[in-house]
Amino acid sequence: MESDSLVREYLLLGLGFDRLEEGFVDAYTGDPALRRQVENAPRPDPRDLARTAATLRAELPSAGFSDERTRFLDVHLRALECSGRKFAGDDVGFVDEVEAYFDVRIERGDEEQYREAHRKMDAVLPGSGPLAERVQAHRAGDEIPADRLKDCVAAFSSALRDLVREHYALPDSEVVEYEVVGDKPWSGFNYYLGNYRSTVAINSDLKQHMANLPRLIAHESYPGHHTEHCRKEAGLVGAGQLEQTLFVVNTPQCLMAEGLADLALESIVGKDWGLWAQEIYADLGLRFDGEQAQRLSAASGQLLGVRQDAAMMLHDERRSADGVAAFLQRWSLSTPERARQSLRFLSSPLWRAYTSTYVEGYRLLGGWLSEVPVGAERSERFRRLLDEPLVPSALRSVSAS
Repeated sequence: MESDSLVREYLLLGLGFDRLEEGFVDAYTGDPALRRQVENAPRPDPRDLARTAATLRAELPSAGFSDERTRFLDVHLRALECSGRKFAGDDVGFVDEVEAYFDVRIERGDEEQYREAHRKMDAVLPGSGPLAERVQAHRAGDEIPADRLKDCVAAFSSALRDLVREHYALPDSEVVEYEVVGDKPWSGFNYYLGNYRSTVAINSDLKQHMANLPRLIAHESYPGHHTEHCRKEAGLVGAGQLEQTLFVVNTPQCLMAEGLADLALESIVGKDWGLWAQEIYADLGLRFDGEQAQRLSAASGQLLGVRQDAAMMLHDERRSADGVAAFLQRWSLSTPERARQSLRFLSSPLWRAYTSTYVEGYRLLGGWLSEVPVGAERSERFRRLLDEPLVPSALRSVSAS
């Protein structure tokens, strides 16, 4: 099969999954005729989608792609084949499912590391009473007043956009619009619309905190998801790599994108992001202890693997829901309600593996970036994440060489 025909079939395959589960296609900016073709066709059989993915994958080596494009399409077709099997009812173990989707092999975390995180957090938030209660009290005091949220979002979006434009070119016409929504399982979400435009939704049902808002805006917009979409549309899609017009869940794209976005704030602002944010809040008339926020964030970062451990306990170890909720509550220092909310996300057939994109994406991309010194070399590596069709196994190959 010629390369153009294979890419076309890949796009039709990915779009077909949206007929099985609306929202499976996170973004599509390609030929609208292909989407109409899929929408007007009968609902596909997931077993047929899995077979199509396997067939296209077998034809890749003879399609004439560069090594980089071949590797990208290969791991994404493997992910889609697994999704087809899951939709068809196949029993796939959780660790194997994560590996097929995201090109990584996961394992349980170290509880001693979680204890060390608690000790560090205890030092940042000294006082009497259980640490979990002190954390909750701190978070309550860190809430952004509802009537100030819009101003805070605008201030951080503007400041981060200016920083990004100093380091990474963006099209003049790019724009992010923010809207407040409710009844969603996430804190914020980027809807990339194509033509360098995004809508970022912020969940009004969850309290927004001063320590988290700069990270949220960096994650969703500058230099996170919106910036990556814009630069890949201008670069890769502009160069004819039309497979980049499709972004679907449960693929290596997601792990790379979430890892990039979770590293976005420190990558563009630096390690003293809290002190930087403190000045912006001060201009808005809000008090924020940036140094404390930095220390608390560094400590709590060691709890990154707790949710992934919980998913492995739930699905591969067959632990009870009550036992997994207790594990979440203990190590993540969350309320019973928040632990149960996390458990619902981990129990979703479609989304149960997605937490690994944050855990393994942050670890893999963060480790890869830290291999080079802060400054020009680190900035260049982050640019590669924004611009190139990299996948997890590609980063591991570079690190090993």
